[in-house]
Amino acid sequence: MTEAPPMASDAPLAGRGIVVTRPRAQAGALARLIENVGGVPIVFPTIEIGDLPDLRPFFELIDRLESFDLAIFISPNAVHKALNLASARRGERPWPSRLRVAAVGRASRRELERAGFGAVIAPEANSDSEALLDQLELAEVAGMRVAIFRGEGGRELLGETLRARGATIEYAECYRRARPTADAAPLLAAWARGAIHAVCVSSSEGLTNLHEMLGKLGQQWLRTTPLFAPHARIADEARRRGVRETIVAGPGDAETLRGLVAYFRARQ
Repeated sequence: MTEAPPMASDAPLAGRGIVVTRPRAQAGALARLIENVGGVPIVFPTIEIGDLPDLRPFFELIDRLESFDLAIFISPNAVHKALNLASARRGERPWPSRLRVAAVGRASRRELERAGFGAVIAPEANSDSEALLDQLELAEVAGMRVAIFRGEGGRELLGETLRARGATIEYAECYRRARPTADAAPLLAAWARGAIHAVCVSSSEGLTNLHEMLGKLGQQWLRTTPLFAPHARIADEARRRGVRETIVAGPGDAETLRGLVAYFRARQ
């Protein structure tokens, strides 16, 4: 867990301690945005991204990339892991030019574009499977072969819906998510001295892990702390866990920051 010093008292989030629970590799961007407007980012990852012990099924699919019509990437982690592994596996063979790519959200689309992909299919607003399924390019997929690049397990809505629309689906799992073994004592100490004013979660799995990592005392504090979520589904899960105040800020770092600033400005 890291803490940054607050900025001037007239900054929008001056002195507000904001818990950022994204995986460590993705937490830095939001933490910097919070710090830039005077907040105190408290980075406490509740998901750890790791390697799969057996990548043979993934490589077997990568060897058949030419047989697919569409590749869908669930997350920025899926983009990074899959493309790095695919490059190592395929060597001089490039990504098939006819294989279109899609992304569940804007962050994944940006990573694909940085990797050189153009015309990425992705929703402009929400970053979830439902929003991607609403794209016109995914309305008529009968007879298509679709590879879904994702972590181990996860929601099945995307694959099930595309199968119902007539596509053949294969999952390309390229990483695993785990609950970190981090010590929650510094976070609980910050709560005890009144230094935590909001919590940001990015997934239902991350919320579940946070709940379990905090223990009974921390869970009590969590219930009384404003919680910012990217999607109504995650906010609903937080309410089921007793969180009294949930705010659906939106899927990206910029939306989360805007939600935080608007919330605390209204309470000045």
